[in-house]
Amino acid sequence: MNERKIILFIACSLDGYIAKEDGDISWLDIVSTPGEDYGYSNMIEQTDTFILGRKTYDKVLTFGGAFPHDDRQTYVITRNSRPSVNNLHFYSAGIDKLVAELRTKPGKDIHLDGGAELIAAFMQQNLVDEYIISMIPILLRQGIRLFKTSDKPEIELKLLSSTAYPSGLVQLHYKKV
Repeated sequence: MNERKIILFIACSLDGYIAKEDGDISWLDIVSTPGEDYGYSNMIEQTDTFILGRKTYDKVLTFGGAFPHDDRQTYVITRNSRPSVNNLHFYSAGIDKLVAELRTKPGKDIHLDGGAELIAAFMQQNLVDEYIISMIPILLRQGIRLFKTSDKPEIELKLLSSTAYPSGLVQLHYKKV
């Protein structure tokens, strides 16, 4: 049995921002194309567990409707522990412990969904196995960076695929070497 992979699937501006300074992500809509989900449904098929930060979780709740991943195990990384509700778990212990625990359980891959602080924490501990990054054709010039600076050594990646879409979005898929 293969070990479950942690896959970061995220979009950013061409200059590396995932949101404006105020958290606004409406600029993502410039590549919105009817019938095109840029591989998101494939990602959902290959994963059965989500990990996201509390701010990202709060942002998803502002979109209205039910939480979109109610049918899958979801871990919201937060400093303030809260009781689990069905498949939704609020996790405040170390992420290395969570990843080790999840990797020992049978299942599909694990989708890391952001935000920037959580991604940085995962990268600090070298826990991300694959990076699927959709580059949106816009230069925000300021905002919340996808990759924070770090004193840790570089992470070498191998390109698995690149796809250019008519909307101008370019998706890059890398795995950790």
